Amino acid sequence: MRTLIAAALLAAMPFTAAAADGLSYTYVEAGWNKVEINDDWLGDPDGDGGYLRGSFAIADNVHLFGGYSVASKTYRYDDARVKYEVAQPEFGIGYHQAFTDRLDFTADLAWLRLNAEAKISGTGDADLDGTYKDHVNGGRATVGLRGKPSARTELWVKGGYIDGSDFEGSFAGYLGGQVSFNRTWGLVGEVEVIEDTTRYSLGVRASF
Repeated sequence: MRTLIAAALLAAMPFTAAAADGLSYTYVEAGWNKVEINDDWLGDPDGDGGYLRGSFAIADNVHLFGGYSVASKTYRYDDARVKYEVAQPEFGIGYHQAFTDRLDFTADLAWLRLNAEAKISGTGDADLDGTYKDHVNGGRATVGLRGKPSARTELWVKGGYIDGSDFEGSFAGYLGGQVSFNRTWGLVGEVEVIEDTTRYSLGVRASF
């Protein structure tokens, strides 16, 4: 995957073009996200929460991006209470190359971390009640397309690979879109699929 991305970047570098018309790589957005895990042994757990992400163009074809999302859910068993929470910070660098005045090729590399926490209380067992934490680190590489079907709409699709020393490699796929209210504000949504885990997000973006 790294070799494929490097080849794609090298092939595009001889051309000097900014983003397709109307596509901004400098923005901030925030909203709601929901995580669903398809796991019969765990009982198909899910959770929801909020997220914040942003991007900043540092050159005609290069941008930095980062984000933070959290999802949680609480379960009750008689007097016992278990709260699960998963948080994901990430930071990366992206490259984009205009194919046409409405379509960009995109590629990005990112570091990410998954922080998992479980808080157990009310069991009556002092050895069981408490907070349990764990985390894994990894990297993500994706390539895709981002374009504008119309003046007020935008779509993107990308796929790639997530891997790292802390967990097994997995395919990652993303499909998203935006409906713009004006040149600055828009409503955005995205679906992220990583093996048995699906994340849905809906938020508001301010582009600059």
